[in-house]
Amino acid sequence: MSRTPTVHDAVIIGAGFGGMGAAIALRRLGHDDLVILEREDDLGGTWHVNRYPGLAVDIPSATYSYSFEPNPYWSRLYAPGAELKKYCDHVATKYDLRRHMRFGVTVESARWDEEARHWAVTTRDGEVVLGRYLLTATGFLSQPKMPEIPGIETFEGTVMHTTKWDDSVDLTGRRAAVIGTGATAVQLIPEIAPRLAELTVFQRTAIWVTPKSDGPVPKAIQRLYARVPLTQRVARGVGSTALEGLMVLGVLHYRRFKAFNRMAERWATRHMERQVKDPKTRRKLTPDYSFGCKRPTFSNTYYPTFNQPHVHLETTPIAHVEPDAIVTEDGTRHEIDTLLLATGFNLWDVNFPAIEVIGREGRNLGKWWRENRFQAYEGVAVPKFPNYFSLNSPYSYSGLSYFTTIESQMKHMTRLLTAMEKRGATEFEVTEEANARFLARMRHNLEDSVFALGSCATARSYYYNQHGEATLLRPTSTLGALREASRFPISDYALT
Repeated sequence: MSRTPTVHDAVIIGAGFGGMGAAIALRRLGHDDLVILEREDDLGGTWHVNRYPGLAVDIPSATYSYSFEPNPYWSRLYAPGAELKKYCDHVATKYDLRRHMRFGVTVESARWDEEARHWAVTTRDGEVVLGRYLLTATGFLSQPKMPEIPGIETFEGTVMHTTKWDDSVDLTGRRAAVIGTGATAVQLIPEIAPRLAELTVFQRTAIWVTPKSDGPVPKAIQRLYARVPLTQRVARGVGSTALEGLMVLGVLHYRRFKAFNRMAERWATRHMERQVKDPKTRRKLTPDYSFGCKRPTFSNTYYPTFNQPHVHLETTPIAHVEPDAIVTEDGTRHEIDTLLLATGFNLWDVNFPAIEVIGREGRNLGKWWRENRFQAYEGVAVPKFPNYFSLNSPYSYSGLSYFTTIESQMKHMTRLLTAMEKRGATEFEVTEEANARFLARMRHNLEDSVFALGSCATARSYYYNQHGEATLLRPTSTLGALREASRFPISDYALT
């Protein structure tokens, strides 16, 4: 006698902060039969995978958490990675999420079953998991990018990507190279330099680095936050306002606030000039693109590292790698025994989406995005994909804190699913008209941004997709995104 397969309330792909936030929202609405599929061996997403030296949140800790679950016990203004992982575990335990999670499960595809009216999710092992709703929370920074350098596979020394850091490797006395100077490298390089005999940093694109107002959070302040939560909410508000000014005014409203953007550039430039002694090195470290074209970062220790005699900054492009050296295009051999790859993540080639997603009428989401522009209504929904929330989508990232994005999406889900419950509907699908209106508005808003009006050609920013469009960030204010998540017209969806 055959057994009827279980159709869960929802299948969530990814057990990072996005997936956990989605699960919390669904459980609040009474959907308790959830399956959260995670390819890694534990929860936490990027805060589980990344363990490299110097790992820390790159915005103030008070803003990098769920607003409904503040953590009064951050040890520093910019919390180290281990504390973020601990916070992940705390949230999962408090909201009883672990019982929904299955680890070590790699999802390969998801397909809408038109006849059965549910999603069928297929894993690498061939298992099929069914769900009424599908939510992809695979993150923006989940697919490591390996550099395409001739001969790199012939290198005979130690090779580590920052997402696969091996703590058992002792770097003491080694001659190492770091490829990449993005936000990860800015954290990594000052931590490892003192242990190395020689370090060569290969920079393709300089990064804007501003001062970091970091320091330990006194125990008295932690106790105050715990006893009077309002005080921490105030701190969160101040931090969020500062980030809003940096991102929204200087970057997204560049046309009107170009002076603000120029002030940020001067701030970062003076920070570097105070910390780097050699004029030639300062010129190399100065970006040749507008502030905000590429995500900036904060550090007080990155620039001084290049004052050390055993640290070298190399800006000549790499020609190829040999078994014991990196050779630049001018023929110089940089002999090394350790190769550290801080080359970031591949957003647009193997992400968006990170798995194959097939909707109504056989529409392939990845193919459709690439042929018809990257787009998603309110950053969560796509026409022809019923009962589907794409949580890492074009135009979804709001502000500089990922939690702004997560919580706006939670609000959106809550409003939509509550309306469905009231109307007795079992399916939702955003209309083509609503999606087109939202896309047109986002594209219009971007015309005021630094991405359209600034000098971004040399930034090589992951904000840009294959078509040269900056479709990752939502070009509205954070408050605007949260407000729209609670007020969008329900008529923008077809409910059946």
